[in-house]
Amino acid sequence: MDLKLSQCFIAVDDHDKALAFYRDVLGLEVRGDVGFEGMRWVTVGSPLQPDVEIVLEPPAADPNTSPADKQAMAELLAKGVLRGVIFSTTDCDALYARVQASGADVLQEPMDQPYGVRDCAFRDPAGNLLRFTERRVD
Repeated sequence: MDLKLSQCFIAVDDHDKALAFYRDVLGLEVRGDVGFEGMRWVTVGSPLQPDVEIVLEPPAADPNTSPADKQAMAELLAKGVLRGVIFSTTDCDALYARVQASGADVLQEPMDQPYGVRDCAFRDPAGNLLRFTERRVD
């Protein structure tokens, strides 16, 4: 059986700010922008991975979500406790400099980890954790 990751989802509270970050700062390409029932989903991805997409979606994107659950999701997003993603890069330090220059919230400067990577961490404009790892060659 062939099994590969196709899409992952990141909750965002402002698609225009998210686009400015994911497209303009990280260099991901926009693959789709769809509105439905007052909500918006924007799909982005790396040109190096045409078969993997990141969907930037509203918190609690299901139109059947109760108002109380929507509020709870918005609060969790605002606190930055929803899960993010980990990107790989061939130059962690250069990527760090680029993202830091954008004004993104720095969580960790580049550092060598004992598990074989050099990584750094930021929050996107919605507060999601993003890590960027470079595999070390020893």
